[in-house]
Amino acid sequence: MERIGLIAIMGTLAVICGLALAIASAGDAVVLLAGILVGVGLTLLLTAARRWSRGDLEPEEESAIQPALTPTPGVEDLLGALDEPLLLVEGKMVVRANAAAVAMLGDHMVGEDVRVAVRYPAATELLTREGNTAGSVEIIGIGDPDRHWTLSVQPLGPATRVVRLTDRTATRATERMRVDFVANASHELRTPLASLIGFIETLEDANGPDDAPVRERFLGIMAGEARRMQRLVDDLISLSRIEADKHRAPADAVSLVALARETADTLRGDRSGRSRVELQVEEGLPPVAGDRAQLSQLLHNLVSNALKYGDPVRPVRVVVARGGPTMLRLAVIDEGEGIAPQHLPRLTERFYRVDAGRSRAVGGTGLGLAIVKHIVERHRGRLDIASTQGVGTTITVLLPILLDSKAAAAE
Repeated sequence: MERIGLIAIMGTLAVICGLALAIASAGDAVVLLAGILVGVGLTLLLTAARRWSRGDLEPEEESAIQPALTPTPGVEDLLGALDEPLLLVEGKMVVRANAAAVAMLGDHMVGEDVRVAVRYPAATELLTREGNTAGSVEIIGIGDPDRHWTLSVQPLGPATRVVRLTDRTATRATERMRVDFVANASHELRTPLASLIGFIETLEDANGPDDAPVRERFLGIMAGEARRMQRLVDDLISLSRIEADKHRAPADAVSLVALARETADTLRGDRSGRSRVELQVEEGLPPVAGDRAQLSQLLHNLVSNALKYGDPVRPVRVVVARGGPTMLRLAVIDEGEGIAPQHLPRLTERFYRVDAGRSRAVGGTGLGLAIVKHIVERHRGRLDIASTQGVGTTITVLLPILLDSKAAAAE
Protein backbone atom coordinates (compact mmCIF):
# COMPACT_ATOMS: atom_id res chain seq x y z
CA MET A 1 0.00 0.00 0.00
CA GLU A 2 2.93 2.33 0.54
CA ARG A 3 3.67 1.65 -3.10
CA ILE A 4 0.39 3.36 -4.08
CA GLY A 5 1.49 6.53 -2.28
CA LEU A 6 4.85 6.42 -4.02
CA ILE A 7 3.12 5.98 -7.38
CA ALA A 8 0.87 8.97 -6.68
CA ILE A 9 3.79 11.17 -5.66
CA MET A 10 5.83 10.17 -8.72
CA GLY A 11 2.83 10.83 -10.95
CA THR A 12 2.29 14.30 -9.50
CA LEU A 13 5.96 15.22 -9.90
CA ALA A 14 5.97 13.95 -13.48
CA VAL A 15 2.89 16.04 -14.38
CA ILE A 16 4.30 19.21 -12.80
CA CYS A 17 7.76 18.75 -14.39
CA GLY A 18 6.18 18.06 -17.76
CA LEU A 19 3.99 21.16 -17.56
CA ALA A 20 6.98 23.29 -16.56
CA LEU A 21 9.04 22.00 -19.50
CA ALA A 22 6.17 22.49 -21.95
CA ILE A 23 5.57 26.05 -20.81
CA ALA A 24 9.21 27.13 -20.52
CA SER A 25 10.57 25.78 -23.80
CA ALA A 26 9.69 25.83 -27.47
CA GLY A 27 12.28 23.26 -28.61
CA ASP A 28 10.84 20.14 -30.25
CA ALA A 29 12.98 17.71 -28.23
CA VAL A 30 12.11 19.33 -24.91
CA VAL A 31 8.42 19.51 -25.82
CA LEU A 32 8.46 15.80 -26.67
CA LEU A 33 10.11 14.99 -23.33
CA ALA A 34 7.51 17.16 -21.56
CA GLY A 35 4.67 15.29 -23.25
CA ILE A 36 6.17 11.94 -22.24
CA LEU A 37 6.56 13.08 -18.63
CA VAL A 38 2.98 14.32 -18.40
CA GLY A 39 1.62 11.17 -20.04
CA VAL A 40 3.54 8.92 -17.65
CA GLY A 41 2.47 11.08 -14.70
CA LEU A 42 -1.22 10.93 -15.62
CA THR A 43 -0.97 7.15 -16.06
CA LEU A 44 0.57 6.78 -12.62
CA LEU A 45 -2.08 8.98 -11.03
CA LEU A 46 -4.91 7.03 -12.69
CA THR A 47 -3.39 3.77 -11.49
CA ALA A 48 -3.15 5.06 -7.93
CA ALA A 49 -6.71 6.40 -8.07
CA ARG A 50 -8.07 3.05 -9.25
CA ARG A 51 -6.33 1.18 -6.45
CA TRP A 52 -7.60 3.75 -3.98
CA SER A 53 -11.18 3.28 -5.21
CA ARG A 54 -10.86 -0.50 -4.78
CA GLY A 55 -10.04 0.00 -1.12
CA ASP A 56 -6.45 -1.18 -1.31
CA LEU A 57 -5.40 1.41 1.28
CA GLU A 58 -5.71 1.09 5.04
CA PRO A 59 -7.58 3.92 6.77
CA GLU A 60 -4.48 5.08 8.61
CA GLU A 61 -2.59 5.33 5.35
CA GLU A 62 -5.25 7.43 3.61
CA SER A 63 -4.40 10.69 5.34
CA ALA A 64 -0.68 10.29 4.63
CA ILE A 65 -1.15 9.63 0.93
CA GLN A 66 -4.12 11.92 0.26
CA PRO A 67 -1.98 15.02 -0.65
CA ALA A 68 -0.21 13.01 -3.33
CA LEU A 69 -3.54 11.98 -4.85
CA THR A 70 -4.84 15.55 -5.30
CA PRO A 71 -2.67 16.99 -8.08
CA THR A 72 -5.16 19.66 -9.20
CA PRO A 73 -4.14 22.32 -6.64
CA GLY A 74 -0.50 21.86 -7.59
CA VAL A 75 -1.26 22.25 -11.29
CA GLU A 76 -3.42 25.31 -10.65
CA ASP A 77 -0.71 26.85 -8.51
CA LEU A 78 1.79 26.27 -11.31
CA LEU A 79 -0.50 27.80 -13.92
CA GLY A 80 -1.25 30.76 -11.68
CA ALA A 81 2.42 31.46 -11.02
CA LEU A 82 3.09 32.20 -14.69
CA ASP A 83 2.48 35.60 -16.28
CA GLU A 84 1.59 34.30 -19.73
CA PRO A 85 -2.05 33.41 -20.45
CA LEU A 86 -2.49 29.63 -20.14
CA LEU A 87 -5.52 27.43 -20.76
CA LEU A 88 -5.91 23.76 -19.83
CA VAL A 89 -8.19 22.12 -22.39
CA GLU A 90 -9.83 18.71 -22.29
CA GLY A 91 -11.27 17.73 -25.62
CA LYS A 92 -12.52 21.08 -26.84
CA MET A 93 -13.55 22.37 -23.42
CA VAL A 94 -11.57 24.89 -21.35
CA VAL A 95 -11.30 23.39 -17.84
CA ARG A 96 -8.66 25.65 -16.30
CA ALA A 97 -7.36 29.18 -16.93
CA ASN A 98 -4.71 31.13 -15.05
CA ALA A 99 -5.15 34.71 -13.88
CA ALA A 100 -3.45 36.19 -16.96
CA ALA A 101 -5.82 34.31 -19.29
CA VAL A 102 -8.87 35.35 -17.27
CA ALA A 103 -7.77 38.99 -17.30
CA MET A 104 -7.36 38.98 -21.07
CA LEU A 105 -10.16 36.67 -22.24
CA GLY A 106 -12.66 36.85 -19.36
CA ASP A 107 -13.65 34.31 -16.72
CA HIS A 108 -16.69 33.18 -18.75
CA MET A 109 -14.46 31.06 -20.99
CA VAL A 110 -13.92 28.35 -18.35
CA GLY A 111 -16.39 25.62 -19.26
CA GLU A 112 -16.77 26.92 -22.83
CA ASP A 113 -15.52 25.58 -26.13
CA VAL A 114 -11.93 26.72 -26.65
CA ARG A 115 -12.86 27.99 -30.12
CA VAL A 116 -15.20 30.48 -28.44
CA ALA A 117 -12.53 31.57 -25.97
CA VAL A 118 -9.93 32.17 -28.72
CA ARG A 119 -11.83 33.44 -31.73
CA TYR A 120 -9.22 33.46 -34.46
CA PRO A 121 -9.49 31.46 -37.71
CA ALA A 122 -5.90 30.22 -37.78
CA ALA A 123 -6.10 29.28 -34.10
CA THR A 124 -9.36 27.38 -34.64
CA GLU A 125 -7.70 25.07 -37.15
CA LEU A 126 -4.86 24.33 -34.73
CA LEU A 127 -7.13 23.86 -31.70
CA THR A 128 -9.37 21.36 -33.54
CA ARG A 129 -6.62 19.46 -35.33
CA GLU A 130 -7.03 15.68 -35.28
CA GLY A 131 -4.53 13.60 -33.34
CA ASN A 132 -4.02 16.07 -30.48
CA THR A 133 -0.66 17.20 -31.92
CA ALA A 134 1.55 20.11 -30.89
CA GLY A 135 1.79 23.27 -32.96
CA SER A 136 1.85 27.05 -32.93
CA VAL A 137 0.41 29.94 -34.91
CA GLU A 138 0.89 33.72 -35.01
CA ILE A 139 -2.20 35.77 -34.20
CA ILE A 140 -2.94 39.50 -33.96
CA GLY A 141 -5.51 41.52 -32.08
CA ILE A 142 -6.29 39.60 -28.89
CA GLY A 143 -6.54 42.07 -26.02
CA ASP A 144 -5.52 44.98 -28.25
CA PRO A 145 -5.68 45.51 -32.04
CA ASP A 146 -1.91 46.03 -32.30
CA ARG A 147 -0.73 43.17 -30.08
CA HIS A 148 1.03 40.18 -31.64
CA TRP A 149 0.83 36.74 -30.03
CA THR A 150 2.16 33.24 -30.57
CA LEU A 151 -0.49 30.66 -29.69
CA SER A 152 1.07 27.27 -29.00
CA VAL A 153 -0.64 23.98 -28.21
CA GLN A 154 1.07 21.16 -26.32
CA PRO A 155 -0.68 17.82 -25.73
CA LEU A 156 -0.54 16.46 -22.16
CA GLY A 157 -2.46 13.26 -22.72
CA PRO A 158 -4.94 11.59 -25.05
CA ALA A 159 -7.45 14.47 -24.76
CA THR A 160 -5.68 17.08 -22.62
CA ARG A 161 -3.74 20.06 -23.95
CA VAL A 162 -2.09 23.23 -22.68
CA VAL A 163 -2.76 26.35 -24.78
CA ARG A 164 -0.19 29.08 -24.22
CA LEU A 165 -0.30 32.68 -25.47
CA THR A 166 3.07 34.41 -25.69
CA ASP A 167 3.14 38.17 -26.25
CA ARG A 168 5.44 38.97 -29.18
CA THR A 169 4.49 42.66 -29.48
CA ALA A 170 7.77 44.02 -28.12
CA THR A 171 9.80 41.58 -30.21
CA ARG A 172 7.93 42.54 -33.37
CA ALA A 173 8.34 46.25 -32.59
CA THR A 174 12.08 45.78 -32.07
CA GLU A 175 12.38 43.87 -35.33
CA ARG A 176 10.39 46.55 -37.17
CA MET A 177 12.64 49.25 -35.72
CA ARG A 178 15.72 47.33 -36.82
CA VAL A 179 14.40 46.93 -40.37
CA ASP A 180 13.36 50.59 -40.55
CA PHE A 181 16.72 51.66 -39.18
CA VAL A 182 18.68 49.69 -41.78
CA ALA A 183 16.43 50.96 -44.57
CA ASN A 184 16.68 54.60 -43.43
CA ALA A 185 20.43 54.43 -42.85
CA SER A 186 20.93 52.91 -46.30
CA HIS A 187 18.80 55.63 -47.88
CA GLU A 188 20.60 58.43 -46.00
CA LEU A 189 23.99 57.11 -47.14
CA ARG A 190 22.89 56.28 -50.67
CA THR A 191 21.70 59.80 -51.47
CA PRO A 192 24.99 61.67 -50.93
CA LEU A 193 26.92 58.73 -52.35
CA ALA A 194 24.91 58.88 -55.56
CA SER A 195 25.59 62.63 -55.76
CA LEU A 196 29.32 62.09 -55.31
CA ILE A 197 29.44 59.42 -58.01
CA GLY A 198 27.47 61.60 -60.42
CA PHE A 199 29.73 64.64 -59.92
CA ILE A 200 32.89 62.52 -60.21
CA GLU A 201 31.66 61.14 -63.53
CA THR A 202 30.89 64.67 -64.71
CA LEU A 203 34.32 65.94 -63.66
CA GLU A 204 35.98 63.18 -65.63
CA ASP A 205 34.69 64.90 -68.77
CA ALA A 206 35.23 68.48 -67.54
CA ASN A 207 39.00 68.68 -67.84
CA GLY A 208 39.39 71.64 -70.18
CA PRO A 209 40.78 75.06 -69.18
CA ASP A 210 37.34 76.60 -69.51
CA ASP A 211 35.83 74.11 -67.07
CA ALA A 212 37.52 75.50 -63.95
CA PRO A 213 34.37 77.28 -62.60
CA VAL A 214 32.33 74.10 -63.10
CA ARG A 215 34.97 72.00 -61.37
CA GLU A 216 35.14 74.40 -58.46
CA ARG A 217 31.36 74.38 -58.00
CA PHE A 218 31.11 70.61 -58.28
CA LEU A 219 34.01 70.05 -55.88
CA GLY A 220 32.30 72.29 -53.34
CA ILE A 221 29.10 70.25 -53.61
CA MET A 222 31.08 67.01 -53.35
CA ALA A 223 32.86 68.24 -50.22
CA GLY A 224 29.49 69.11 -48.65
CA GLU A 225 28.04 65.68 -49.47
CA ALA A 226 31.15 63.94 -48.11
CA ARG A 227 30.89 65.92 -44.85
CA ARG A 228 27.22 65.00 -44.62
CA MET A 229 28.11 61.31 -44.93
CA GLN A 230 30.79 61.74 -42.31
CA ARG A 231 28.34 63.35 -39.87
CA LEU A 232 25.87 60.54 -40.44
CA VAL A 233 28.47 57.84 -39.84
CA ASP A 234 29.70 59.64 -36.72
CA ASP A 235 26.16 59.85 -35.36
CA LEU A 236 25.50 56.18 -36.11
CA ILE A 237 28.68 55.16 -34.29
CA SER A 238 27.81 57.42 -31.38
CA LEU A 239 24.30 55.99 -31.13
CA SER A 240 25.67 52.44 -31.22
CA ARG A 241 28.11 53.17 -28.39
CA ILE A 242 25.42 54.77 -26.22
CA GLU A 243 23.11 51.79 -26.71
CA ALA A 244 25.93 49.38 -25.86
CA ASP A 245 26.35 51.10 -22.47
CA LYS A 246 22.67 51.66 -21.70
CA HIS A 247 22.54 49.05 -18.91
CA ARG A 248 25.53 50.59 -17.11
CA ALA A 249 24.49 53.79 -15.36
CA PRO A 250 27.27 56.44 -15.29
CA ALA A 251 28.43 57.54 -11.85
CA ASP A 252 31.04 60.28 -12.43
CA ALA A 253 30.53 63.74 -10.95
CA VAL A 254 29.74 66.09 -13.84
CA SER A 255 29.05 69.81 -13.56
CA LEU A 256 26.03 70.53 -15.73
CA VAL A 257 26.58 74.27 -15.24
CA ALA A 258 30.15 74.08 -16.53
CA LEU A 259 29.05 72.04 -19.57
CA ALA A 260 26.29 74.54 -20.33
CA ARG A 261 28.79 77.41 -20.23
CA GLU A 262 31.19 75.54 -22.53
CA THR A 263 28.38 74.89 -25.00
CA ALA A 264 27.25 78.52 -24.95
CA ASP A 265 30.83 79.67 -25.62
CA THR A 266 31.31 77.15 -28.44
CA LEU A 267 28.02 77.63 -30.29
CA ARG A 268 27.98 81.34 -31.02
CA GLY A 269 25.14 82.27 -33.27
CA ASP A 270 26.32 84.72 -35.95
CA ARG A 271 29.43 86.00 -37.71
CA SER A 272 29.56 89.18 -35.65
CA GLY A 273 30.48 87.13 -32.63
CA ARG A 274 27.27 87.97 -30.79
CA SER A 275 26.14 84.87 -28.95
CA ARG A 276 22.52 83.90 -29.47
CA VAL A 277 22.73 81.55 -26.48
CA GLU A 278 21.52 83.02 -23.19
CA LEU A 279 22.54 81.05 -20.11
CA GLN A 280 20.43 81.10 -16.93
CA VAL A 281 21.88 79.01 -14.09
CA GLU A 282 20.98 78.60 -10.46
CA GLU A 283 23.92 79.10 -8.13
CA GLY A 284 25.36 76.36 -5.91
CA LEU A 285 24.04 73.40 -7.89
CA PRO A 286 25.55 69.99 -7.13
CA PRO A 287 26.99 67.78 -9.88
CA VAL A 288 24.96 65.14 -11.64
CA ALA A 289 25.87 61.47 -11.94
CA GLY A 290 26.89 61.23 -15.55
CA ASP A 291 29.21 60.63 -18.45
CA ARG A 292 30.79 63.98 -19.30
CA ALA A 293 31.32 63.28 -23.01
CA GLN A 294 27.74 62.11 -23.51
CA LEU A 295 26.23 64.99 -21.58
CA SER A 296 28.32 67.41 -23.62
CA GLN A 297 26.98 65.76 -26.77
CA LEU A 298 23.44 66.05 -25.41
CA LEU A 299 23.86 69.78 -24.82
CA HIS A 300 25.44 70.38 -28.22
CA ASN A 301 22.62 68.50 -29.98
CA LEU A 302 19.88 70.38 -28.16
CA VAL A 303 21.40 73.84 -28.50
CA SER A 304 22.43 73.25 -32.14
CA ASN A 305 18.90 72.18 -33.02
CA ALA A 306 17.46 75.24 -31.30
CA LEU A 307 19.83 77.53 -33.22
CA LYS A 308 19.08 75.82 -36.55
CA TYR A 309 15.32 75.60 -36.29
CA GLY A 310 14.51 78.49 -33.97
CA ASP A 311 14.08 82.13 -34.88
CA PRO A 312 17.33 83.33 -36.56
CA VAL A 313 17.29 86.61 -34.60
CA ARG A 314 15.88 85.76 -31.20
CA PRO A 315 18.10 84.08 -28.60
CA VAL A 316 18.09 80.48 -27.42
CA ARG A 317 17.81 80.18 -23.64
CA VAL A 318 19.59 77.42 -21.72
CA VAL A 319 18.33 77.02 -18.14
CA VAL A 320 20.03 74.88 -15.47
CA ALA A 321 18.23 74.71 -12.13
CA ARG A 322 16.91 72.38 -9.46
CA GLY A 323 14.28 69.95 -10.72
CA GLY A 324 13.35 68.42 -7.38
CA PRO A 325 15.15 67.02 -4.34
CA THR A 326 17.20 64.51 -6.36
CA MET A 327 17.21 65.98 -9.89
CA LEU A 328 18.63 68.88 -11.88
CA ARG A 329 16.60 70.42 -14.70
CA LEU A 330 18.13 71.40 -18.03
CA ALA A 331 15.84 73.29 -20.40
CA VAL A 332 16.66 74.52 -23.91
CA ILE A 333 14.10 77.06 -25.16
CA ASP A 334 13.79 78.59 -28.61
CA GLU A 335 11.29 81.07 -30.02
CA GLY A 336 10.91 79.55 -33.45
CA GLU A 337 7.92 78.42 -35.47
CA GLY A 338 7.08 75.59 -33.11
CA ILE A 339 6.13 72.01 -33.96
CA ALA A 340 2.68 70.65 -34.74
CA PRO A 341 1.31 68.33 -32.02
CA GLN A 342 1.14 65.26 -34.27
CA HIS A 343 4.92 65.32 -34.73
CA LEU A 344 5.90 65.53 -31.04
CA PRO A 345 5.60 61.80 -30.14
CA ARG A 346 7.89 60.83 -33.02
CA LEU A 347 10.64 63.43 -32.71
CA THR A 348 13.03 61.01 -30.98
CA GLU A 349 12.64 58.31 -33.62
CA ARG A 350 15.72 57.69 -35.72
CA PHE A 351 15.68 59.62 -39.00
CA TYR A 352 12.29 61.19 -38.27
CA ARG A 353 12.12 64.76 -39.56
CA VAL A 354 9.32 67.29 -39.40
CA ASP A 355 10.68 68.98 -42.53
CA ALA A 356 13.11 66.67 -44.31
CA GLY A 357 14.22 69.26 -46.86
CA ARG A 358 14.97 71.92 -44.26
CA SER A 359 16.74 69.40 -42.03
CA ARG A 360 19.11 68.31 -44.80
CA ALA A 361 19.65 71.93 -45.86
CA VAL A 362 20.98 72.85 -42.40
CA GLY A 363 23.08 69.69 -42.14
CA GLY A 364 20.84 67.56 -39.94
CA THR A 365 21.22 63.76 -39.93
CA GLY A 366 17.86 62.94 -38.33
CA LEU A 367 19.60 61.28 -35.37
CA GLY A 368 20.18 64.20 -33.00
CA LEU A 369 17.13 63.76 -30.77
CA ALA A 370 17.40 59.95 -30.93
CA ILE A 371 20.90 60.31 -29.48
CA VAL A 372 19.56 62.70 -26.82
CA LYS A 373 16.84 60.22 -25.84
CA HIS A 374 19.30 57.35 -25.44
CA ILE A 375 21.71 59.48 -23.42
CA VAL A 376 18.89 60.51 -21.08
CA GLU A 377 17.78 56.88 -20.71
CA ARG A 378 21.30 55.75 -19.92
CA HIS A 379 21.54 58.47 -17.23
CA ARG A 380 18.21 57.30 -15.73
CA GLY A 381 16.72 60.71 -16.45
CA ARG A 382 13.55 62.01 -18.09
CA LEU A 383 13.00 63.84 -21.39
CA ASP A 384 10.07 66.08 -22.24
CA ILE A 385 9.40 68.00 -25.46
CA ALA A 386 6.76 70.75 -25.46
CA SER A 387 6.01 73.03 -28.38
CA THR A 388 3.42 75.60 -29.41
CA GLN A 389 3.19 76.68 -33.01
CA GLY A 390 4.04 80.35 -33.39
CA VAL A 391 5.58 80.48 -29.91
CA GLY A 392 8.50 78.06 -29.82
CA THR A 393 9.80 74.78 -28.42
CA THR A 394 11.07 73.80 -24.98
CA ILE A 395 13.04 70.59 -24.44
CA THR A 396 13.47 69.67 -20.78
CA VAL A 397 15.85 67.05 -19.39
CA LEU A 398 15.83 65.91 -15.76
CA LEU A 399 19.07 64.28 -14.58
CA PRO A 400 19.76 62.63 -11.20
CA ILE A 401 22.05 64.45 -8.78
CA LEU A 402 25.15 62.55 -7.71
CA LEU A 403 24.14 61.12 -4.33
CA ASP A 404 27.55 61.45 -2.73
CA SER A 405 28.06 63.69 0.25
CA LYS A 406 31.74 64.10 -0.63
CA ALA A 407 31.00 65.48 -4.08
CA ALA A 408 31.49 69.19 -4.09
CA ALA A 409 29.10 71.52 -5.81
CA ALA A 410 30.41 72.15 -9.32
CA GLU A 411 30.58 75.53 -10.89
